Amino acid sequence: MQQSVKKAPLSPVTLAAGFALLAVIVGCAAWLTNAQAENEHWVSHTLQVQSAVVTSFSTLQDAQIGVRGLLIEDDLSTLAPYTKADPRIPATIDRVASLVADNPEQADRVRRYREFALMSRDAFDGVVAAYNGGDRSKAVALLVESQKQAFMSQARSLADEMVKAEQMLLQQRTRTVKTTTFWLDVSTALAALAAMGLGIGTYFSVKSASDQLVASNRQLASAYASLQDEIEERTKVEAQLRQSQKMEAIGQLTGGVAHDFNNMLAVIIGNLSLLVRRWRPQEGKAVQYIENALAGARRAETLTYRLLAFSRQQPLVPHVIDCNKLVGGMNDLLRRTIGENIQVETVLGAGNWRTRTDPAQLESAILNLAVNARDAMLEGGKLTIETANAFLDETYTRPLDDVPPGQYVLISVTDNGTGMPPEVLARAFDPFFTTKAVDKGTGLGLSQVYGFVKQSGGHIRIYSELSHGTAIKIYLPRTVEPESAPSPLMPRTEEIPLGTHEQIILVVEDESSMRRFAVDALRELGYSVIHAENGKDAIALLANHERIDLLVTDIIMPEMNGRQLADEIQRQRPGVKVLYMTGFTRNAVVHNGVVDDGVNLMTKPFSLADFAERVARLLRVA
Repeated sequence: MQQSVKKAPLSPVTLAAGFALLAVIVGCAAWLTNAQAENEHWVSHTLQVQSAVVTSFSTLQDAQIGVRGLLIEDDLSTLAPYTKADPRIPATIDRVASLVADNPEQADRVRRYREFALMSRDAFDGVVAAYNGGDRSKAVALLVESQKQAFMSQARSLADEMVKAEQMLLQQRTRTVKTTTFWLDVSTALAALAAMGLGIGTYFSVKSASDQLVASNRQLASAYASLQDEIEERTKVEAQLRQSQKMEAIGQLTGGVAHDFNNMLAVIIGNLSLLVRRWRPQEGKAVQYIENALAGARRAETLTYRLLAFSRQQPLVPHVIDCNKLVGGMNDLLRRTIGENIQVETVLGAGNWRTRTDPAQLESAILNLAVNARDAMLEGGKLTIETANAFLDETYTRPLDDVPPGQYVLISVTDNGTGMPPEVLARAFDPFFTTKAVDKGTGLGLSQVYGFVKQSGGHIRIYSELSHGTAIKIYLPRTVEPESAPSPLMPRTEEIPLGTHEQIILVVEDESSMRRFAVDALRELGYSVIHAENGKDAIALLANHERIDLLVTDIIMPEMNGRQLADEIQRQRPGVKVLYMTGFTRNAVVHNGVVDDGVNLMTKPFSLADFAERVARLLRVA
């Protein structure tokens, strides 16, 4: 008879030793589990600190954006970010302080951060208070002073230090989590081996718990990595969005103001011109008053023109020119403008390259620089205008984002006047910045030159030294195209050219006051005029008029713009000439600041004489 073999039971001592060993292993695993939970808590705490610091400084930045927007746009609605963020600043700082209270180094950084943040907040509050009190100049000065004190820069630096310090703690604590996980795995495996002798069920239970814990650790690491990527991406997107919104707002503001202001000036200047023409035979005080008003409107026109030049929105009519010929032809004009007590010398380089630019605007830029040089030489001196070929290499252009290396035509304007100190030199191109007396300059001369050069794809640089003088160098890109002469203009005479009743002109303008002026002016000049408010009505008029000699149309109109209207009318009536009117340079016939080839454009505002000459020239060509 076969007998079953039985294993000897474990002795009490062995069983006790086994349970004791299991208890020790389980105790170690429990300790490691608690340590793991503690480490995970500190990882989470570090992320909370980083998030609180980012939130606090973002709130401070929102307040700064609101205040800057108020001063830039002069509109209380732009103050919304400041109004929302200002009361939250102390609370966000308190939140950071409470989270780092156990860290002396971080607590000291929070203390210093609080000082600079609250000083920035006080500065912003002072700017808003001054603006609300009606003193915008004081508001601007307070903001500039706060920037000089660098409160925001100091706060940013401390915020970055706190985030970096927490990042180091995060790395250290993450390594601790990994180490704890390793030893926890080891203890879990030993416990499983020991428990196998006490029961398969206990083994699988412990093993399952271990697997779950490892999976949780992996999920935590993955979630942490995703959170870091999300924070970094969000920061980049928010910065890009703020910059995009700011630039879009400034662009819309500049374009809208230019369009509306030029339209208003066009009506004012045009109607005053008509009024002078009607009343001039009577002369007297009334005509003098009208001419004074017209002169004031012309000054406003010049101011708008210079603002458009700085913002690179003036319409350019470029031609391929030889700068030697242009500068040489300006000698008499410069000598008459500068005065007899200043010696004017031109040094024209041999074999100069050609450049493509607007010759009228280049002459204006050189004249502007010459007048500035004259004002720096009150007791007389020497003005030198020089042309040469130049090559800007990568070493020179690398720090300049918008200047490619290559060949350029150089025009240099040098004086031996008073020169500029560094603080003035740094702001020389800023619009409305001037060191002259209040009634001696607008501060737009150099900014106008800067805008023209940049719009032409060039580069401008100022070199100046106190008591020695100033040199301003304009670099315009070289072109290998053949030289092209601008279209000849009709000679300007005192007599305004008149039309005949047989010549029919169609005027299309959605602005009623501007349309009335154009119609009245053309009828005053002797033409037959029909008019419409929009493109649809203008096309309908064609059915009742077999002949139209000239279309005078605004460009920016609802539904159908001036370019589309002209194309449709010329499709139906191929011989019709077109004269565009605009107060806004970014439109259907001006691209990148350059007027399209073959386009006849009158930029608002314009006088009756300018209008008459342009219409007469187009009809004469026809």
